[in-house]
Amino acid sequence: LPSCVTVPGPCDPEDLIDGIIFAANYLGSTQLLSDKTPSKNVRMMQAQEAVSRIKAPEGESQPMTEVDLFISTQRIKVLNADTQETMMDHPLRTISYIADIGNIVVLMARRRMPRSNSQDNVEASHPSQDGKRQYKMICHVFESEDAQLIAQSIGQAFSVAYQEFLRANGINPEDLSQKEYSDLLNTQDMYNDDLIHFSKSENCKDVYIEKQKGEILGVVIVESGWGSILPTVIIANMMHGGPAEKSGKLNIGDQIMSINGTSLVGLPLSTCQSIIKGLKNQARVKLNIVRCPPVTTVLIRRPDLRYQLGFSVQNGIICSLMRGGIAERGGVRVGHRIIEINGQSVVATPHEKIVHILSNAVGEIHMKTMPAAMYRLLTAQEQPVYI
Repeated sequence: LPSCVTVPGPCDPEDLIDGIIFAANYLGSTQLLSDKTPSKNVRMMQAQEAVSRIKAPEGESQPMTEVDLFISTQRIKVLNADTQETMMDHPLRTISYIADIGNIVVLMARRRMPRSNSQDNVEASHPSQDGKRQYKMICHVFESEDAQLIAQSIGQAFSVAYQEFLRANGINPEDLSQKEYSDLLNTQDMYNDDLIHFSKSENCKDVYIEKQKGEILGVVIVESGWGSILPTVIIANMMHGGPAEKSGKLNIGDQIMSINGTSLVGLPLSTCQSIIKGLKNQARVKLNIVRCPPVTTVLIRRPDLRYQLGFSVQNGIICSLMRGGIAERGGVRVGHRIIEINGQSVVATPHEKIVHILSNAVGEIHMKTMPAAMYRLLTAQEQPVYI
């Protein structure tokens, strides 16, 4: 396949890979119930319903927020135009439909369905009168002079993402058609669904750490890994006798969403470290955390060997990941060390054997991984530098 794929649309494909930004006004969001795969006509009716709910009646002032709409082959983000704080972050694969109606853009995103049928998850889907399962759809409504261009750019981003996936994996389109691969992805739920885990109130909490002014918090943080739906930092180690450990309120593996009201989601590791270092002269620190085990459980569903896994490994560490592939769907993250494959430890397994195991694995592939930096700390290969 060629190194640069030409895909029809208003943007340069290479720009979409890096990401482009449109100015818009965010008007609001609403939630609709929908069949799993409605027709385009039904989708447009749903978009119009969302607009009617959000738009202020004629003659009344319309509440709105100026935003930057970031579109790439990986995700769509909505940033506050003034503060550049992330307001929304949707992986591209979760976008079901994009509609432009005049100067209005409606972005429709699926809410992931929990795999269990427990009482806690009963709101995720509802049976309709004809017995079909109904699913929740989040509709975000924007206003922009570039409404049509925005809609076309998102459509082009889907095409570029797929072509890049094929090109990077060396897949011959004649061997595996776009429809075959799309059909596979459409039948797969997100197994490792951060959004469901993060949305459960029992997993998310505010923690207050008391310390002396001039004293460090006493933690080591590492990146959660590219491929995380909510990329942030993880507590990888705590200083013995330090404020974080003494509080008894934090665990290794906890993901820090914000500190003293400042969101860490999507920020580079160095920026997050600087924010924590800047708290040295404070006597009380508030962290919003999500309880997560230090080990990430991965489940990749691979029907047969024609379906490329879509990630690469070097010495047991995941070093690249293809956007929108079955590996990303299963929870694979760049920068993670593979600990187990199908119940067998691969910590001491040579690189060539790991590649052989993965290359020949089909069906359900179960893996356990953790951030490589955390693994090196826990196995004393590196000395912790506390902040």
